[in-house]
Amino acid sequence: MNEKPIRNPIDWKTYIISFFITALIFASAFGVNSLLNGKKTADIKSVQDQIALDILSSETQFDLLKEASCKNVDDTILSQEINSLATKLSYMEANNTGAENAELVYLKKYYSLLQIKDYILMQRLSVKCDFKPISILYFYGNKDVCPQCVNMGFVLTELRQKYPEVRIYSFDTNLQLSALNTLRSINKISETQLPAVIIGEQAITGFRTYDDLKKLIPELEAIDKTRTDLQKANKSKATTTKSILDKII
Repeated sequence: MNEKPIRNPIDWKTYIISFFITALIFASAFGVNSLLNGKKTADIKSVQDQIALDILSSETQFDLLKEASCKNVDDTILSQEINSLATKLSYMEANNTGAENAELVYLKKYYSLLQIKDYILMQRLSVKCDFKPISILYFYGNKDVCPQCVNMGFVLTELRQKYPEVRIYSFDTNLQLSALNTLRSINKISETQLPAVIIGEQAITGFRTYDDLKKLIPELEAIDKTRTDLQKANKSKATTTKSILDKII
C-alpha cells in the first residue's frame, strides 16, 4: 500500500513577511530615485532661471556700454558674464537627460545670439576706444560628427580659466540659427572642419593643444610678463615689510 507523501503546511506568515520586505525595498529604491531625480530637476530649473536673469542683465549691459565713455571701457568688460553663462549651460547640457530638450536648445540659441552681440560690440568698442580685445570664436559639433570637439572644449576651458582676459565664444553648429549660419559662412567654416577656432582673422581647423593655442595668441606672452612683474613687485614689497618689522621688533 502506497503511502501519500506528507505535505508540510504552507507558512503563509513567512510568505507575507517576505512580500512586504521585498515591496518595502522596491518602494525605498523608487523613492530615493524619485528624490534624486526631483533634486536634479530642481537644480536644472534653478540654472535655467539664473541663465534667463543673466541674459537679461547682459543685454542691459550692452545698451549701457554703447553709450559708455572710453575711459570706463576695457577688454575685460562682460567677459566674466559670458564665461559664467557658458559654465551654467555646460552644466545643463551635461545633466539634462534629453540632448534635444526644447528649453535647453532655446537657451543655447539665445546664448549664441548673446555671444554674437557681445563679439560685435567688442569690435565696435575696440575701434571707438582704440583697444584690441583677445577673442576666440569656437565652432563645435556633437561627438558623432566631431569626436575631438570634447577635448578641444577642455583645452579652451583651461585657457579661459588661466586667462580671463580672453573672450571665448562657443557655437554649437547643430543649432538651426540664421545668425550663426551667417557667422559660419563669413568665416568659411563647414561641419567637416570641426573643431574650428577663429583667432583674429586666422581660421584654425582640427584639434589643437593648449600650447598650440598659446603660440597663436602673442598677447598672452605680454599678460604673462605683466603677471610675473607684479608677483616680483609684491614679493619684494613683502620682503621689505618683513625686514622693517624685524628691525622694529
